[in-house]
Formats: sequence, C-alpha cells, structure tokens
Amino acid sequence: MSAGRLIAVVGPSGVGKDSVMAGIAAAAPALVPVRRVITRAGDAGGEVFDAVTEDQFADMVRQGAFCLHWGAHGLCYGIPAQVLADVQGGVTRMANLSRGVLEQAAVLFPAMTVLHITASPQVLAQRLSGRGRESAEQVAARLARSVQPLPQGLEVITLRNDGALTDTVAQALSALQPERA
Repeated sequence: MSAGRLIAVVGPSGVGKDSVMAGIAAAAPALVPVRRVITRAGDAGGEVFDAVTEDQFADMVRQGAFCLHWGAHGLCYGIPAQVLADVQGGVTRMANLSRGVLEQAAVLFPAMTVLHITASPQVLAQRLSGRGRESAEQVAARLARSVQPLPQGLEVITLRNDGALTDTVAQALSALQPERA
C-alpha cells in the first residue's frame, strides 16, 4: 500500500479552516479530517474536538498520545498519534495545524500539502467578533498573529476565503485533487 498524505490546513483564526475542511470532507469522503484534542471547554463551539483539561493534556503528552502538539492563544492542541499511522498506511488526513508546527509536521509527514487559507483583515475581525469566544483584546492578538509567514520549502496551496464557502471548497478540491477537475 502506498503512503497517504497529510493536508495541513493553516490560516489565521476566523478564516474558516474548519468550515472549509467540513466542506471538503463532505464532497470527498476519502479526505478524512482529524479530530484534535484541545484544552478548551467542550461546549465552546466551533470545530468538533476532544476537550481535555491541562493536566489531562500533559498526561497525554507524557504517554505519547500525540504525533504533534503545540500551544497557542492560551490553549494546548494535539494531533492523535494514530494520524501518523493512518497516513503511513495510505490514508489521506486533513488537520487544522498551527504554522508553528509545520516544519515538524513536514518531517513526520513527508507527503504533506499545506492548504493555506486567507481572508481580508476586515472579514477576519468580523468573524472573530461574531463567534463571541474572546474579548476584544484577544481578537486583536489573533489578528496581529495572522500576518506571520509560512516556513519556506513546503508545498503550499493558498486560497482566499472571503466569499462563498462553496467557492472556496470547490477551489480547494480542484487544487488538492486535480484529477477531479
């Protein structure tokens, strides 16, 4: 069996990464999204994830439960170790990752494609404020972080998600699966 691929979905908070991933998965079920582990309250809304406490997360790190993990915005995020086995076994998985772990992910997942989703600062600010999970100061901090560059040397597909979600999903599918276009 040939090795699979990791599609690392990155972009600033509020850009619609999870919505784009859900649209891709609905249209192409072979592109399986990863369910992340996050130290966020289970009822926080947004993506589907496994909620854990900081202590539980630390225990999971010590036990080797993650192939990738990182901290951002006061939270801890983990990608289950099984994802690495899945990709090595030939499955394509999509994971919402931080730009800060892309270089580490590229070492673990040599067949990795980065799907970089962008949007205008105005759209990002509106979406972040609209979800109501953060204070104005936290929204400002997320917006400031949105301009960080991606590491060099990665296979990157960049899409702008300012318009209709269906358009962005169609563009993503065309870029990720050119044989379907």
